[in-house]
This record gives sequence, C-alpha cells and structure tokens, in this order.
Amino acid sequence: MRSPAPKVSTLPAEHRERLMAYAEDVYFESGDRLFEEQRHADRFWIVKTGAVNLDAKVPGRGSPVIETLRHGELVGLSWLFPPYLCQSGAEAMTPVRAYAFDATAVRAMCQTDQAFGSAVYYWVGSILAHRLQVTRVRLLDLYAPHGSGIMA
Repeated sequence: MRSPAPKVSTLPAEHRERLMAYAEDVYFESGDRLFEEQRHADRFWIVKTGAVNLDAKVPGRGSPVIETLRHGELVGLSWLFPPYLCQSGAEAMTPVRAYAFDATAVRAMCQTDQAFGSAVYYWVGSILAHRLQVTRVRLLDLYAPHGSGIMA
C-alpha cells in the first residue's frame, strides 16, 4: 500500500498558521471544474470536505482520473512553478468545501520570508513527488497490456 500524500498538517505550525491567514472559504458543486490543463494557475485549494478528482487529457482516450483528493489535501501544484500552467485538470467529484488561496500573494510571502518559503516549497515538492508516483501507477493500470509483465 502506498503512503498518503503530505497534507497541510505536515507544514510546521507557524508556517501553516501564516498560510491559513490567507485562506478564503469556497464551495464547489459536484461536477464543477476547478481548473483545466494548460490554463494559468493563479489559485490553489486545500480540501475541507468532499472529494476532488485530478484528471489528465489523453488523446483518443478522454480524461482518466489520476487521483482523488480529500480532507487536508492540496489541489493545484502549478501555481508555485513557472510558467504557472496547470499540468492536469480538476473536478469536484462531490460537493466540496475548500480553502482557496491567491497564488501570487503566497508566492510573494515565500520570497520575502525564507523560512516560510522553504517550508512551502518542501511541502509542495513532497506532494509533487507523491503525485508523480500515483500518476505513473495509474497510467500503468490503465494502459499497460494485460499479461505484459509490467507491474505497478
């Protein structure tokens, strides 16, 4: 069984509190799109309740779900790394309550406070590494030929 993604609770308390001071409560209906691939990433979210599916467009195959995110998990990674373009899509699988953050404001905080920035980059980098592994396993599940010997 794979380990869960690092949640916002893994940020040191002082940095988590500083980040949460910028949080705005938002709500999404089931089926609402939070973002699309290759669109500008100007916001990110932390799920309070509900579930968000991450998906990836696959030519000729639709948009398979790569991962489902729930309470305490970060939705959106591309806001922190130039050129700030979404690398996946995201859709509310259920009604979702979340904290929304302005990416520009949080990036500015990361630049002005080195300790805060280091903690945020480490947290997001850990999530990115986890998502790459999840995506790899999911794509092998979906597209590896049965009986090919390729195991996840």
